[in-house]
Amino acid sequence: MNEVKWKYLERPVNEQEIRKVEKELNVIFPADYKQCVQINHGASPEHFVLDVEGTERAFGSLLMINTPESASDIVRTYESYKDTLPKDIIPFADDPGGNLICFDYKERKGNPIIVFWEHEEACEKEILMEEENLTEEEAEQVARENVFYVADTFAELLQKLRKYEGN
Repeated sequence: MNEVKWKYLERPVNEQEIRKVEKELNVIFPADYKQCVQINHGASPEHFVLDVEGTERAFGSLLMINTPESASDIVRTYESYKDTLPKDIIPFADDPGGNLICFDYKERKGNPIIVFWEHEEACEKEILMEEENLTEEEAEQVARENVFYVADTFAELLQKLRKYEGN
């Protein structure tokens, strides 16, 4: 795994806490993510710039595990966005603009790809079905228009992070 320096770490989490969250979300997280989040729980990478389909984005911080009182809790974040997120998309990090970096289990249940979910154009699927007279499948296709490929694995995502080269 690429050597990423993390800052603003929260308390470490253990395997049992991660399994509890996996059970709540009905997923199994990739091993490389679990290894990272155990040590870097809630942290932000020092080099945070990420290219998403030719657009520069920022990796904010890892969502927190087993902290339901926090707005940055992974389950709380999922529950807040589940009506808008496409099926099989589970957020694990955010960006400063309110977008989410997620695991996409749609095609690879055991080894999800990493995607960037842009919230600006997103709409609850139920509303799309009612107001636009779309089927559930069509609403799901519209929801996926806000999902952009980032990497095949969590480790690859970390390798793609780079330093901000601002003005």
